Amino acid sequence: MFTNRKATMALSMNTLAFTVCFACWMLNGVLVTFLIENQIFAWSDSQIGWVIGIPVLSGALFRLPAGILTDKYGGKYVFSAVMLLAAIPMYLLSFADSYWSFFLCSLAFGIVGSSFAVGIAYTAVWFKPENQGTALGVFGAGNAGAALTSMGAPFLLAWLTKGGENIDAWRAIPRFYAGILLLMTVVFWLGTTHKKADDSHINSLRERLAPLRHLRVWRFGLYYFLLFGGFVALAQWLIPYYVNAYMMPLAMAGLMAAIFSLPSGIIRALGGYMSDRMGARRVMYGVLGTCLVACALLIVPRMAVESPGKGIMAKRSGTVTKITADALVVDDMRYALRVTDEKALRDARESEAFLVLPSIGMEQKPVVKVGDVVEKKQLLAQGTTKIYFQANVWIFTAIVFVIGIAMGIGKAAVYKHIPDYFPNEVGVVGGIVGGLGGLGGFVCPITFGMLLEQTGIWTTCWIFFTLLTGVCLWWMHHVIQRMHSKSAPALKGRIESTECYPENPDILGNPQPVLTSLHGAVRGLTRPEHRELFSFARNLKCPSDSTEDTLTGVAVPALPGDSRFSSLTTGQPRTFE
Repeated sequence: MFTNRKATMALSMNTLAFTVCFACWMLNGVLVTFLIENQIFAWSDSQIGWVIGIPVLSGALFRLPAGILTDKYGGKYVFSAVMLLAAIPMYLLSFADSYWSFFLCSLAFGIVGSSFAVGIAYTAVWFKPENQGTALGVFGAGNAGAALTSMGAPFLLAWLTKGGENIDAWRAIPRFYAGILLLMTVVFWLGTTHKKADDSHINSLRERLAPLRHLRVWRFGLYYFLLFGGFVALAQWLIPYYVNAYMMPLAMAGLMAAIFSLPSGIIRALGGYMSDRMGARRVMYGVLGTCLVACALLIVPRMAVESPGKGIMAKRSGTVTKITADALVVDDMRYALRVTDEKALRDARESEAFLVLPSIGMEQKPVVKVGDVVEKKQLLAQGTTKIYFQANVWIFTAIVFVIGIAMGIGKAAVYKHIPDYFPNEVGVVGGIVGGLGGLGGFVCPITFGMLLEQTGIWTTCWIFFTLLTGVCLWWMHHVIQRMHSKSAPALKGRIESTECYPENPDILGNPQPVLTSLHGAVRGLTRPEHRELFSFARNLKCPSDSTEDTLTGVAVPALPGDSRFSSLTTGQPRTFE
C-alpha cells in the first residue's frame, strides 16, 4: 500500500495539515471559556454558544464548495489556499475587542474546517479502492488535533498570562495558531505533488452535483452527522460537562475531555483498515450498536433522590400504646420501624469512594401518636426511600472513552463507502457528507444547551445521542434488508426458510437446490451491498458438480471468467473480495 513514495508523502502531508487545521478549528471552545471565566467579556449564554459554534458552522458550509474545487483543481492547490486564507482572520482575532469582531473573525477562520473535504478527495486519488479505507482512516486521524487544543491550549493560556496576572496576553494564542497555519502551508506546498480525479466526463456544475440526488448520500450524511458531528460536539461539550457535573478545574476538565477526543482521532486509521478487511457495513453495525448501548448507560444522571417507599399499615384495630426509635406498638402487637443510616448516605455523597451501584436507604416515620385509636389497614408509618447515585467520574470517563473509540472507527467506515459508490465524485460527495457532519458539530451543542436549559439535567445529551443512534441503526438495517430482497428475492426467501442450514450437515441434507439457485442469483452482484451474499455463499459446500436446479429443472450456466464463484460448484470455501 505504501510502496508509492509520492502517495505516502501526500498522505503524510495531508494528515499533518489536517491535524493542524482541526486544532485551529476547535480553538474557540477553550479560548472563549477562558475569556468568560476571567470576565474579559460579559456575553450572554446565547452569545457564548454562537461564538463557540460559528467556526464549526462556517467550516461545515464550506465543505461542499471545497470538495467541488478539489475535484476540479486538485488538493495541493485548494488545501494550501484554505490554510493561507484561514490564517488571516485567525491573526485578526487577536485584535478583537467586542462580541461582533470576535464573531466575524471566528466565522472567517472557520473555513479551516473545510480542509477535511479537501484532504479526503486528495487522499483518495492516490490509492486503489482496496486500500482507500485504510488511507482515509490514516488521514482522518487528524481529528486528534481537537485533543491537542483541549489539552495544550489551557496550559498555554496559563503560561502566557502568568496564571492570570497578565490577562491581556491571551491575544498571543490566535497569533500563535496563525503562525502554525502559515508554516504548515509552506511545508504542504513543498512536500506534495499535484494530482486530481479524472473529471473529463463532467462538463457543468450541474453534472458535478448530480450525485447529490441519491438518497444514499444523505443517509451517509446522517451517519456522519452522528459520528463526526457528535465527536466535534462532545470534544467541546465535555469540558463544561466535567466542570459543572464533577466540579473540576478547567485544565483538568480539558485533560479528561482529551481522553475522549485523542484516541477517537487516532483510532480512525484502524477503522479504515477494518473497513477494508471486514467491509464497511459490518463495521458500522458494530459501531452503531456500541454507541447505542454506551449512550444509554450514561442517561442516568448523578443524583440524590427521595421517593415514597413502603410504609406500615395496621393489621388490626387497636390503640397506639408505645412509639420508640425503632418500633411502634398497637395494643400488644409490635411493628418494627426501618431507620435510615443518614450518616452512611451522607458519607457516600461527600466521599470520593469508588461507587458503582446506587446507595439505597429506606426509613419509616410514624404518622400516629401514643393514644390514637387506629383502624385495620390504617397507615401507621410513612415509608421513604432515599437513593444516591454517584455516576462515578472514572466509570463515566471509561464509557465516554468507548464512545470515542466507536465514533473514530465509524467515521472511517462512513467514508469507506464513498469511493466505492462514487469513485469519480469523492470531492463532491465527501464535501456534502463532511458538511453534514460539521453541521452536527454546530447543531448538537445548541441542542444540548436547549435540553439543559429546559431540564437542568446534563445527561440529556446522552438521551439525544441514544435516539439518534437508534434511528441510524434502524435506517441502515432497513436499507440493507431491502437491497437484499430487491437483488435476489428468490434467494432471500430460501435463505430465510428452514431448507438451508449452511453449517449443520445433519440438517442440511442436500444443499444443491439452494446452492445452484444461489449460483444463478449472484450473477452480476458486484456492488458493495452484495458482500453479505458473498459471505453467505462462502460457507456453502456443494457435494455435487451438477449445475441443474433440482427444484426447477433449469440448468444454471457457469459464470465465465469469474473465478471468485468457482467454490459454488467445487465445494471449496473461498473469500470474496
